Amino acid sequence: MRRFFALSFLVAAACHRPAPLTAPSPTTLDAVAPDSFTVRFATTRGDFFLKVHRDWSPRGADRIYWLVNHRFYDGVRFFRVVPNFVVQFGLHGDTAVNRAWKDRRFADDTVRRGNVRGTLSFATGGPNTRTTQLFINLKDNQRLDPLGFSVVAQVVAGMSVVDSLYQGYGDGPPRGKGPSQATMASEGEAYLAREFPNLDKIVSARVVQRWK
Repeated sequence: MRRFFALSFLVAAACHRPAPLTAPSPTTLDAVAPDSFTVRFATTRGDFFLKVHRDWSPRGADRIYWLVNHRFYDGVRFFRVVPNFVVQFGLHGDTAVNRAWKDRRFADDTVRRGNVRGTLSFATGGPNTRTTQLFINLKDNQRLDPLGFSVVAQVVAGMSVVDSLYQGYGDGPPRGKGPSQATMASEGEAYLAREFPNLDKIVSARVVQRWK
């Protein structure tokens, strides 16, 4: 009986405790990241490593640090892979998580580095609309600099893995036949697994080194 009571208590507590990804604490979201840190992305194609620089994009670095430490990107698909342009990811497979982050926007940073091959920036829908989506430049895309895409990180190892991510679906509608972001947000992983099964994904993303 004692064991059953304890188990019931734990289940009840878990049901009433907000999950960090669906109810992130505003206090922890404001936490400051290290001056720089390296993230290992284990993917279905192999591993690549990103070094994030806070002096390049302070708010962007802080957001990535929170998301990685709370395992936001685990299981996330590379849903937009446009040859000779970008690899984009950051919409979650859980629709509840997508709803929780849709309006958790944060302010832009000054563009301090160019969007050259191997750099990473946040995707946006206009000024001050960054949330969770990121893209890696597959070529030099400095034309993105005047549009406010602030580089926050650089691939320091494994760029060949990034280059090998599945490109067969191309861009999303209306430019291509890839996934619809609106449908991804509403249906999550079920939609991608059903309609775009060849998309590669992130197995895990972990901070492996930090510098003050």
